[in-house]
Amino acid sequence: MPTLKKNLKKVLDKIADASARSGRPSDDVKLVAVSKTHTPDTISKAVRAGILIFGENKVQEAEEKIAEIGHDKVEWHLIGHLQKNKARKAVQLFDVIHSLDSPELAHRLERICEEESRSKLSVFVQVDLAGEKTKSGVPQHQLNMLVEVLKRCQRLSFDGLMTIPPMADDPEETRQYFRRLRELRDRLAEEGAFANGFGHLSMGMSHDFEVAIEEGATIVRVGTAIFGERS
Repeated sequence: MPTLKKNLKKVLDKIADASARSGRPSDDVKLVAVSKTHTPDTISKAVRAGILIFGENKVQEAEEKIAEIGHDKVEWHLIGHLQKNKARKAVQLFDVIHSLDSPELAHRLERICEEESRSKLSVFVQVDLAGEKTKSGVPQHQLNMLVEVLKRCQRLSFDGLMTIPPMADDPEETRQYFRRLRELRDRLAEEGAFANGFGHLSMGMSHDFEVAIEEGATIVRVGTAIFGERS
């Protein structure tokens, strides 16, 4: 617990510093603590340390944790690829889905929300900016088509964009991808595409979240820097 609190303070200090460099208040940036592979006990300690939002990669792994921790104090965000056969469970479990990547998945989530009597589900579109075969996301040239689908959805709330750039030892190498996502967000915001008006930017992880904030991130997804290396 002391180590977790110490790590969290370091991350929050870095968020504040990066926000100041970008001319924004630190509360303009939400921290999603990536809790994949970590136990409910560890997550409970994180809640006591003041963490309010947790990000999980896999629906099945998250189900047990959410059942134990609940939704009263925290939000649960799905940040990993969502398989179509897990869509119903994702609608039942998560507050926000960061990884919407196809019109087919959008139609399925919209239908399931109606069947589950869920009036609103916040979603971000994951954009593949590097064309990596190992990464999910809608290709940039297909983004507009997916956005048009979301405009017709009554229950999906299109609230932002997400990306995962190629891994790089130097965080500066990821800056170009964060900048491109911001430019896409700005264009869509001008067109009135986002339900929340401004459009979140979910980008940046433990090794590069400071660069992401400098480029406009409003949500950073940080795991290792808070919880330590996964075993």
